[in-house]
Amino acid sequence: MTEAPGILHLLAFAAEPGGGNPAGVVLDATALDDADMLRIAADLGYPETAYVTARDGARLRVRYFSPEAEVPFCGHATIATAVALAEAEGPGEFVFETTAGDVRVSARDDGGRIAAGFTSVEPVVRDFHDPAPLLGLLGLNADDLDPRMPLAEAFAGNWHPVVAVRTLERFDGFGYDADALRALMDERGWTGTVTVVHVPGEVADGGVVEARNLFPVGDITEDPATGSAAAALGAYLRDRLGLPAPFHVTVHQGRHIGRPSILEVEVPATGGIHVGGGATPM
Repeated sequence: MTEAPGILHLLAFAAEPGGGNPAGVVLDATALDDADMLRIAADLGYPETAYVTARDGARLRVRYFSPEAEVPFCGHATIATAVALAEAEGPGEFVFETTAGDVRVSARDDGGRIAAGFTSVEPVVRDFHDPAPLLGLLGLNADDLDPRMPLAEAFAGNWHPVVAVRTLERFDGFGYDADALRALMDERGWTGTVTVVHVPGEVADGGVVEARNLFPVGDITEDPATGSAAAALGAYLRDRLGLPAPFHVTVHQGRHIGRPSILEVEVPATGGIHVGGGATPM
């Protein structure tokens, strides 16, 4: 068993002190095998840990592990890795080779702090067939759903079902059985999170989306900030709602678990979705 290398601990997308999503980052994981990477991720207990397993200049092979398994892509750990690279080497542009595909990543100096962003792989949006099991687990029915935002599944590195809840009361108040949801997610191939959203105002350019991303893994039940889900949501809004692109939305997440986070989503007319934010050492 290989001992853990230098592990960096960062909080991504924090809206305020104490907010954001924790990620582990290993900038040189060339000596680690799959078992090492999974063990380290499990020991850390963060939603994901990112490992740079190979590098050729600005092109890096990056792998992501939750405490239980490898995942194809992780947005907040990508932001954390970009910030860690910028802190070590200076701002720059990178390409992360991920299991989901190539992801363009940037890190720049923004008045003394590092602002980072990524552009997702080509997104896909598809119909949500047989949503009854998921809605039943969440205790939601058709009257609870926002009629402006039809159910769908969206991919921008991971598959996410998108469920829009009409009222803030139902959005804040629903609950679920973690084990049952994990089983359903595994059955449906939802490798990311279950994305539940509420839009208090108009669904339009400049709008604000409240999001809860359900992620039953180990001791985790809800993710504080989910970059892949934010990208998938941007693709959903472009595809299913037909919002004129380019447009921008701000996603607020993490309030329900005491870790407020903000993700900025830029949606072009075609291609991958850009998600921006920052990360700070823990």
